[in-house]
Amino acid sequence: MITEVTGIRRIRMLYVQLLYRCNFRCLHCFHGERLAWRDAYTYEQAAALLGLMRADYDLEAVNFLGGEPFLSEHLPALLAFAKRTLGLRTEICTNGFRITRQLSGCAPDIDLLRVSLEGLEEANDRIRHPGSFKAALETFERAADLGIATGATMTVTAANAADVVPLAALLQQRGVGQLKLHCLRPVGNAAAHPDLQVVDPVVYEVLYRRIADAGLRIEMIADEDLSPAADGAGCRPAPDTAVLDRIESDPRGNLTMSCKAVGKDAHAFTYDKTLGRIDYHPSALDELTLAVPDVVYSRV
Repeated sequence: MITEVTGIRRIRMLYVQLLYRCNFRCLHCFHGERLAWRDAYTYEQAAALLGLMRADYDLEAVNFLGGEPFLSEHLPALLAFAKRTLGLRTEICTNGFRITRQLSGCAPDIDLLRVSLEGLEEANDRIRHPGSFKAALETFERAADLGIATGATMTVTAANAADVVPLAALLQQRGVGQLKLHCLRPVGNAAAHPDLQVVDPVVYEVLYRRIADAGLRIEMIADEDLSPAADGAGCRPAPDTAVLDRIESDPRGNLTMSCKAVGKDAHAFTYDKTLGRIDYHPSALDELTLAVPDVVYSRV
């Protein structure tokens, strides 16, 4: 169905939000009130979606996230299915809170473990959860012991922009391979915390100078909307080629192609979890009709 409507024939990565449930209530979380919703993928539903994407769109990789993906009892089996049966590259995006025991059983099937952090301990624990910074560092240590490659993600806000470089330096010392920087969008919980929004572009200018001057070895990837020189240049039009970098499914089965549409119910496609098929539901406000641009990430 996606090919017939858009011309897209290949999708490189599928992001599967296994469930909304989470043990955190982060101030910037795009899920907002949906964190209380009980929608979730069963093993059979998620495995069927993976199989469909692999067969029909030559899927290369999957990223399991949530909510908190380690709260899903199906995560270990889905990792094994994706890795061993379908031959996919596997990633997890987690808050890293008290998951060290669970990592042991999953380790052989994880290609990359991404842990979300929002700066150094003070800023991170205020935005995310008390004790979450130390727990994340313990997770990185355990992952290193298990031979799991690691990365971190951080959403740049007015409260933590100054922490980017010192956090990157700390992660570099810990053997973390990459820090990925996201632009905060006023969706979900972030809409209720306008104090987190970066309103002065000088903040990004200073941030990029500090990164350039720091001489870091850790790979730094950033949403180009963070660049002070971007002025929208980091956006690309709605998909017009045969290859899509990523598509994301929420726990209800809704499929979103642009990161800028995630959390806004602007999807045009839905995976029917009961029938195991992708349906097209066009509307005047969907991401295709509105030509919602995707997010472009590049090395800093």
